[in-house]
Amino acid sequence: MTPPDPFTSDERRAILTLGSLYSFRMLGLFMVLPVLGIYAVDLPGATPETLGVALGAYGLTQAALQLPLGWLSDRIGRRPVVIGGLLLFILGSVIAASAETIYGIIAGRFVQGGGAIAAALAALAADYTRDSQRTKAMAIVGASVGLSFVLAIVLGPEIAARFGLGAVFSLTACLGLVGLFIVLVALPAVPVAPADTVRGDWEVSHVFGGGLPVLYASVFLLHGLMMATFLIAPKALTDGLQVPADQHSVLYLGTVVLSLPPALLIMRWGRRVADPRAPIIAAILPFIAGVLLTIHSPSFWFVVAGFVLLFTGINALEALLPATVSRLAPGARRGTAMGFFATSQFLGIFVGGAAGGIVLGAGGATGVVFLVIACCLLWLALIGIRPLVIPMTTPLATVGVASKIDKSGE
Repeated sequence: MTPPDPFTSDERRAILTLGSLYSFRMLGLFMVLPVLGIYAVDLPGATPETLGVALGAYGLTQAALQLPLGWLSDRIGRRPVVIGGLLLFILGSVIAASAETIYGIIAGRFVQGGGAIAAALAALAADYTRDSQRTKAMAIVGASVGLSFVLAIVLGPEIAARFGLGAVFSLTACLGLVGLFIVLVALPAVPVAPADTVRGDWEVSHVFGGGLPVLYASVFLLHGLMMATFLIAPKALTDGLQVPADQHSVLYLGTVVLSLPPALLIMRWGRRVADPRAPIIAAILPFIAGVLLTIHSPSFWFVVAGFVLLFTGINALEALLPATVSRLAPGARRGTAMGFFATSQFLGIFVGGAAGGIVLGAGGATGVVFLVIACCLLWLALIGIRPLVIPMTTPLATVGVASKIDKSGE
């Protein structure tokens, strides 16, 4: 075992600042998930299909732009890309807040998605840290996304119940302004220069090699299934189980709190192993069980258990998956690799929302259950087939073990 290597003061400041930026941005996005399917159903043009598109529209433009903007951030720098993306995000939030039809919300969500900065932010977090600290830094950033999800899933229903759906989008715009202030004022000006700049064939192999496509598929399925779940579950709570919409936040808060200890245990396990497949599978299994219970459950207490399992998987995977990508794809083109990862993530948001709406309209909740089961079986098969091999250039101190790494997938 290698003794723990702490962050330097510059690394600590940079990661805490970036974590805050992630949190404010994702908080606004996640707040829409538990409320759109309830409060937008009475808008002109609202159908299961258009509601699904409204939920997933953000992901389509995000998916289209993550890779080119991740690539661009490797060329012109991360900060200009992040600033431009935040401005588009704020504009889209204002459009959605003022919308009077479902099509206005769809348009706002498309513009929001033009602020495709997730890849640039993830690469920036890696740029600020040494090789030995990168996994820990990415885990902290990933955990900030999980924290945003926790807060959003509680705040969204409360704000929508008191002030309406437009207030959720207005608050999202305000949070985007806070993020812009963080970038302009609080973010350190000059990141640590990467020590592992390698070009040519190395670059290509670390964007597509070492099991990275499995992680791209995993984040696609994670967010696709999340969208399908939150298209159905909130309305099922209201109509099927007679839980008033203004009480959903209490349910979410309680189940999120119960989910945190097992999620943290899985995240800690993921930091300490050389092959992260086992902790990833340990996070996928409760997520799958939670999805199935929340969208098709016979009683309130089964739904409670489902949300605990669902949030356990979401919080663990939101930290594990990007941290694993950062371990498999070091170097000056990390922005490109994170671009593929973020593209897959946001494409999953669009496909999950749109496909969930289509299947819901055609076959009801039962049809969505069968779709979820098929996707989950595919997901587990993908994880089991391909080893996730950490490059030998990454110090074993970052994964907490001194065991020999299997080189068969390099």
